[in-house]
Amino acid sequence: MKRYGKFLALLLTLGLLTATVAQLAIGQVSMPQMNFRDRTLPNGLRMLSLEDHSSPTVAIQVWYKVGSKDDPEGRSGFAHLFEHMMFKSTRNMKDEMMDRLTEDVGGWNNASTWDDFTNYYEVVPSNYLETLLWAEADRMASLTVDEKNFKSERAVVQEEFRSRVLAPPYGRLFYAIERRSYTTHPYRRPGIGSLEELDAATLADVQAFFKTFYRPDNATLIVVGDFDPKQLDAWVDKYFGRVPKPDHPLPRVTVKEPARTAEKRFQEFGPNVPLPAVAITYLAPPAGSDDAYALRVAESILGAGESSRLYQSLVYRQQVAQEAFAQADMREDPGLFILGAILASEKQPIEVERALLAELKRVQSEPVTQAELEKAKSQLLTNLIRERETASGKADALGRAAVLLADARRVNTDAAKLQAVTTADVQRVMQKYFNDNNRVVITYTSEPEKPAAGAAENGKGGNR
Repeated sequence: MKRYGKFLALLLTLGLLTATVAQLAIGQVSMPQMNFRDRTLPNGLRMLSLEDHSSPTVAIQVWYKVGSKDDPEGRSGFAHLFEHMMFKSTRNMKDEMMDRLTEDVGGWNNASTWDDFTNYYEVVPSNYLETLLWAEADRMASLTVDEKNFKSERAVVQEEFRSRVLAPPYGRLFYAIERRSYTTHPYRRPGIGSLEELDAATLADVQAFFKTFYRPDNATLIVVGDFDPKQLDAWVDKYFGRVPKPDHPLPRVTVKEPARTAEKRFQEFGPNVPLPAVAITYLAPPAGSDDAYALRVAESILGAGESSRLYQSLVYRQQVAQEAFAQADMREDPGLFILGAILASEKQPIEVERALLAELKRVQSEPVTQAELEKAKSQLLTNLIRERETASGKADALGRAAVLLADARRVNTDAAKLQAVTTADVQRVMQKYFNDNNRVVITYTSEPEKPAAGAAENGKGGNR
């Protein structure tokens, strides 16, 4: 039921992206303004609300500013663990009661863990709004963090690790991308955790994590849909207003990832890899940077579907790869821009690496075409417009702006900034961030090719 990980999503959709997105007529697409209300309770809870009476439903979301980067050292996977724990019992609810309160009335619920936040969300008929506000406040205030719930959900998370990292042919590759791409920042610890560190966790560890981060002054409540504002305020005050704000301060990650000064190379291995793969990562600016817009356009031009540059060059013309991809993985702190490919039969990783870098060089040395620019912006704007067709999508957009970008008002400006991207902007950011010293190269092959134990490392990377 619960979702985890952008890399998993990328892996599952690899090769399935097509140019089926309806093309917008690019001129200036006018995005309707989201006239939301912004209110903060005395206990620090922030509430963003937006009326939308087009459907008798309401979306309720709670975004906690705690993600995998906040996992304690040596205890990776805690944020992900609590994504699951939050569906267990509370002082007033039985295990999985959130499913009954939503699915039994025709609605739905889910949650997701990211590097910088964890969010919980529901959509229900609007006459059940009060019930869900009560339920969200109840699990914030009185989640049962006991031995039984901890061990049962730890086992679930560990099985998820086995099924999403160990079992798929390329699961270890995407796990390695984060581990190898950061040296200092907590982003180096993949959010899904590790079997060993989860085994080492104690009940006291997880109870401390809950008390530290699951609190009203670390949460943003978002309500979008069919509701009366005065009634909403009264219910929020009634249920969330009584959740106490802890006395202890909120810890924040202050570690800065140092700039890369030289290329690094790593060899990773898997036991069931049908064809080798290559991934190249570059440190990218934070999601809030103005350069993020041009990088998202570059991501689309390079990797969105079979008409993208990487697919056309590596898969169609050169036939050195079966799949090729690009991803702009923007985060609150510096993120990653990833280029990668799964090799075609009988091809060598060095051939694919050279082909990927050649396509990168093309974008740096000459501007992308106006047609490519217009198509990429059409795809991205179409996704924005589609998202905002539903109350849930509007709530998602508000949450990202408020929590990830630290400015809820950006929900009303991002479309215009995206449309303002030029071919010169794309070329500029590609030249700015994609240099030889800012590169990590990961080759991924089957385990039989792994060097014998004790073989010397190449000096630029490490063997697993």
